[in-house]
Amino acid sequence: MSLNDRSGIVSYGVYLPYHRLDRTAIRASLGQGGGKGTRTVASYDEDSTSMGVEAARRALWGAPAPESLYFATTAPAYADKTNATAIHAALGGSNEGFATDLGAAVRGASGALRAAAATAGMAVLSDIRTGRPGSVDEAAGGDGAAAFTFGSGDRVVAEIVAQSSVSAEFLDRWRVPGESYSRVWEERFGTQAYLPLITDAVTRALKEAQVDAPTHVIVSSPHARAARAAIGAFPKESRADGLENEVGFAGAAHAGLVLADVLDRAAAGDTILLVIAADGADATVLRVTEAITRRPTGDGVRDQLEVSGSVSYPDFLTWRGFLEREPPRRPDPERPAAPPAARSQRWKYAFEGSRCLSCSTVNVPPQRVCVHCGAVDRVEPVPLAATPASVATFTIDKLAFSLAPPVVDVVIDFDGGGRFSCQLADADPNAVAIGDRVEMTFRRFHTAGGVHNYFWKARPARKGH
Repeated sequence: MSLNDRSGIVSYGVYLPYHRLDRTAIRASLGQGGGKGTRTVASYDEDSTSMGVEAARRALWGAPAPESLYFATTAPAYADKTNATAIHAALGGSNEGFATDLGAAVRGASGALRAAAATAGMAVLSDIRTGRPGSVDEAAGGDGAAAFTFGSGDRVVAEIVAQSSVSAEFLDRWRVPGESYSRVWEERFGTQAYLPLITDAVTRALKEAQVDAPTHVIVSSPHARAARAAIGAFPKESRADGLENEVGFAGAAHAGLVLADVLDRAAAGDTILLVIAADGADATVLRVTEAITRRPTGDGVRDQLEVSGSVSYPDFLTWRGFLEREPPRRPDPERPAAPPAARSQRWKYAFEGSRCLSCSTVNVPPQRVCVHCGAVDRVEPVPLAATPASVATFTIDKLAFSLAPPVVDVVIDFDGGGRFSCQLADADPNAVAIGDRVEMTFRRFHTAGGVHNYFWKARPARKGH
């Protein structure tokens, strides 16, 4: 096969939230549940859409946004309304293109990956997982996002060699719309149902690929016991780390997180067997190419796991809506209005400022009239979402409305020009200092009247940024 005939993954990116819950804190509080290790926790101002934006930004590798985008999650921020369009807008491209959701099942991840591969588009997999307090789902779950862009030719870093699927209808795990946790059937039943399906899909995919012993094997499933049994059939050295001890099972995003972790360390010629077992089984065989040397370094799964902050169990329950605490004694936030949000889409979602063509001043937010020289309508757009900045000054507000007080407000100066005042996320208020390096991150400020107010905050720059 020539290089031009290759098709597969051309780039990828992941996002793991800053906060971690030590599982021992669950048992310490409730006397049950918990376990060893940690799980990732989306902050109070994050959801599946905002994390999807962060993963998608990292998956572009300097290329423009793809023409099609498929978003998979079991925890959509909206029903009826498409969530993928917010991710598409945040990537800063034009309105052209197709963006849609594939929810609200774990197998939506397979659907997003297949659709993106068929259209040379992007698959964004993002999820927030929880369960009843003290449950296995609560302790074993995890939050995060992964994104993959697909294409052909010499840019392909992981070529799709073979795919195989089987589907079956059986009741193993379910959640009625509106419920905040899933229900599960007896564990042995799920194991008996899944293993023959996984074996069938894997056998046919490996046969089609003419691969006897894949270098890396990934088995992702909401049924942990079935996943352990399936991957146990392969040699120990080929079994990928499922990230259970540091991340937990991240639902629709989990297979993507593990695949990205494998690609972060894979070498040309390696073969990867990716199995997603949810309401059936989907097996994909990938072959890593020489183009894998193009992958960026410094912001992979392991890099992000090194940067974290702990969250208390009561705060975790509050953020997930299981513990209703006394709110700040401030007026409730107002519902964002649709018309101004639509008019300022490039600013609100893509975080695009303007540069004066007369004096080169960068105006943030964008202005028709330059704040420095007064020139009118002599501007060009300036994308700032990926531009680093430094803290010029800051204040700590202990009275502002927030689920995680106090709020840190910073004034930041962007490299290349532009000053902006915003909130600082994922930071210790006692450690903030003038001159700190920061980067922008897409967050959900609040929800009022059923409307999510998405915008940008700063956060301490991570390693590799």
